[in-house]
Amino acid sequence: MLSIEDNEYLTKIGPGTPMGTLFRRYWMPFLMSSELPGPDCDPLRVRLLGEDLVAFRDTNGNVGLLDNYCPHRRASLFFGRNEECGLRCVYHGWKFDVDGNCVDMPSEPAESNFKDKVHVTSYPTQDWGGVLWAYLGPQDQTPELPQLEWARVPEDHRFVTKRRQETNWAQGVEGGVDSSHVSFLHRVFADVQEMKAGKDGFLVQRPIYMIQDKSPKFFVRDTPYGFAIGARRNAEEGHYYWRFSQVMMPAYTIIPSAAGRYLTGHAWVPIDDENCWAFTFSWHPDRPLTEEELEIFRAGDQNHAVVDPITFRNFANADNDYLIDREMQRNYNYTGVRGVGTQDTAIQESMGPITGRSKEHLGTSDTAMIYWRRLMIDLAKAVMDGAEARGAKDGEAYRIRGGAMVLPHDADPFETSRTELLATS
Repeated sequence: MLSIEDNEYLTKIGPGTPMGTLFRRYWMPFLMSSELPGPDCDPLRVRLLGEDLVAFRDTNGNVGLLDNYCPHRRASLFFGRNEECGLRCVYHGWKFDVDGNCVDMPSEPAESNFKDKVHVTSYPTQDWGGVLWAYLGPQDQTPELPQLEWARVPEDHRFVTKRRQETNWAQGVEGGVDSSHVSFLHRVFADVQEMKAGKDGFLVQRPIYMIQDKSPKFFVRDTPYGFAIGARRNAEEGHYYWRFSQVMMPAYTIIPSAAGRYLTGHAWVPIDDENCWAFTFSWHPDRPLTEEELEIFRAGDQNHAVVDPITFRNFANADNDYLIDREMQRNYNYTGVRGVGTQDTAIQESMGPITGRSKEHLGTSDTAMIYWRRLMIDLAKAVMDGAEARGAKDGEAYRIRGGAMVLPHDADPFETSRTELLATS
């Protein structure tokens, strides 16, 4: 459990808050590149870390991210005209470029230099890996882009989606940190022999060890990018089955994946204190994703979800009880909810926008999550005291994967797996 005070410290991300200050030391994904499809396309409202912003792609294809409110009379720039390398407020015609400079002020005399004194808050952006990234922190502390493998591979090797989740960002990350829930929340009923044979592609990542041993023991190891989690289950005599998850600052997770299969991870990006974007990325480092894999992703049968193309809210949501099917729950899977991503969303949203962590009763399976909470609070305090944010200046450290393997009892799991879990792309 966390005290009420620590829970607030962990979850509040607005300007000036400790956790918000920590987040503002990193590049964060905020839109799919396709949401701004071309030069002079329609601008978009963006809410990020509790700030109201507007994004646009100018005539040269550069992406601007500005304060939503025109510095003249505070009218919304969302209604602006995106034209000739700038976003023009429709109230009095003031025009701003992607750097926030006022480049035209037709409501003032031609000889006036007033426009040179006016600036709207702007944030740096990058277009990389099919995603738009923003940095909202001090310009003298600009970090490196995290060299996440999914963003480095060719376009046909990856599949990236986002969905709006109506919870605080921390509930999303905790789902990635907590590996023990996989034996329950995401369980599919199947004949044990079928599971051993790996006849179902969905089941091959959930081998028999996870059914036979539902109470894994957790081990953590600090890393330059965050920390690694090893979840240990009993396997054949003299061996353990290990699942390795990666938790990367400030809010990325990579989940374990069977050798040779595509990999999957998440980014949990705060919209405000009670909502976040869940970016999900699946990729294969060595080959294009197959049509069969893409069909699974598009159907929402794995970690991706089927969402409204405008709001990015899951079609299966709280208003329709996530389309729970009790017959499915009795005969096919543990929840009666279709899709791993939707199952996660359903349970995390069921806790409320900001769960009351002071009322929890945590056990041994929560070891990694307890560690993560304390780490995030400590790192936020350190940044407030002037320390550098962990991993912010070391983008190469993010070239890492999750994985799963069977190892002898006497093997050091983190050292033995280290080479295999390094990204090659």
